[in-house]
Amino acid sequence: MIYQEVHRLKKMGFSNSKIAKKLQISRNRVIDYLNMSPDAFADFIASLQNRTKKLDPYHGVILTWLKDHPDATSAQIYDWLQDKFDIQSVAENTVRNYVNHLREHHHIPKETVSRVYGAVDELPPGKQMQVDFGELTVDTSSGGRQKLYVAGFILSHSRFKYVEWLDRPLRTDDLIRMQDNAFHYFGGMTEEIVYDQDRLLTVSENAGDLNLTEAFTQYQRFRRFKVELCRKSDPESKGKVEQVIKYVKNNFAKHRIFDNLDAWQQSALKWLKRTGNHKVHHNIKKRPFEVHALEKPHLQTVSGNYVLTHISPTNITRKIHKDNVIRFEGNRYSVPLGTFQSGSANVAYVSVTDTHLKIALQPEGQPIARHRLSESKGQIITDASHRQRSQTKRAQLTAAVCEALADTELSAWLVDTLQNQYPRHLVDQLRIVLSTAEKYPAHIHAAVNEFKRLGLASANDLRDITVSLDIQAGRQRSQQTVINEKYRDMTAPERQPDIYLKVLQGGQ
Repeated sequence: MIYQEVHRLKKMGFSNSKIAKKLQISRNRVIDYLNMSPDAFADFIASLQNRTKKLDPYHGVILTWLKDHPDATSAQIYDWLQDKFDIQSVAENTVRNYVNHLREHHHIPKETVSRVYGAVDELPPGKQMQVDFGELTVDTSSGGRQKLYVAGFILSHSRFKYVEWLDRPLRTDDLIRMQDNAFHYFGGMTEEIVYDQDRLLTVSENAGDLNLTEAFTQYQRFRRFKVELCRKSDPESKGKVEQVIKYVKNNFAKHRIFDNLDAWQQSALKWLKRTGNHKVHHNIKKRPFEVHALEKPHLQTVSGNYVLTHISPTNITRKIHKDNVIRFEGNRYSVPLGTFQSGSANVAYVSVTDTHLKIALQPEGQPIARHRLSESKGQIITDASHRQRSQTKRAQLTAAVCEALADTELSAWLVDTLQNQYPRHLVDQLRIVLSTAEKYPAHIHAAVNEFKRLGLASANDLRDITVSLDIQAGRQRSQQTVINEKYRDMTAPERQPDIYLKVLQGGQ
């Protein structure tokens, strides 16, 4: 049926890629079917039914993997066979064809998640290393679930990789230690290192908790490498390492059972040697470990280990969120209202003792918040004083309104009226009053008296009254101007002096 569908869709004008996506098969398989005549295809099917296959002894195991994990790739199945059964004599193409056959025969379509990556210019040896971070949750040997965090490092030229795992969110000292381990694993250091995110080296996939702190800046100056920060989800600038995180998650970690962190990390190193750095890279068409051997002489020498004791106890940093909280160890802790500032870095420096957490805005600054550490997860720990709105703005606006009205008793009445009617929006109401007073200073006093006489209680009504008074005054000024303009050129008639004598004498 698939053979017939491939030819039918091709006659309708579909491309090979579209046919593969529509039928959920590989593009190579589409090409093979298109090149087969009906007789050749019949012979091919007959040969499949009659001959034995190298992977038939593992038929049940592979079928179980596909049923349990329908999104598993043939490359991952190939790696599992090497890992579990030490199979070396079977080519990866053989595994791919066998997996495709099982999927078709047992109706197990592959679940895929599409993602777009951009091409990155090839760089000379020793020039650049890229770093990114990820997280995923895996099954444990005890039947539970464990969240793991991974840091991935890749040499941009050779695609030689190193990964390191943690069972908790990464901190600055973790990144320093992991990066030094990567340098020693690579046998040297590149000129520049590209990190995810701009401004603060924030890793959103890592709970938004990793930032480029003063401690990491000190480490960077000690090692003398150039730091490049790229924008979030920018495949043109960090596509190589984005692929590494995806590769590690889907090929190594997915569906693997977690026992303990040491065993997991050792398995990851074996996977790097067996698969991650051994398989031919699809872009450079070479094995990364072979190209790394040529790149290694171009790497800068790394002398000794960086002493982590140089790091300040406040090297832990957190992002201040717009609801004025920080996230730490699975909980949210409050900071005073107004601490978050739009357009600012919004970084807090955290120091931890056995029982308490202190939050400051500078590495050695005075704490703006102090909380007892919660032993639970998913909690919001708040300080009541952090949620009290500042009275400074309200007091300033009240004083400005009193000054604009120049009437203490009337202004006090106005503020009390607005306070009673709009207790939560008093600042906004006072701003309207002050803006109106500044724009119509000649009418504001009369407007407040009329506002009081009418028994109104909204600053918007006061503004409307003031505008109305200004319009009325404008009309009066216009009418007076019209009258003045009408009689401006008129003069009294001149009379001879003797006419008044005749009038007094009764003459004609």
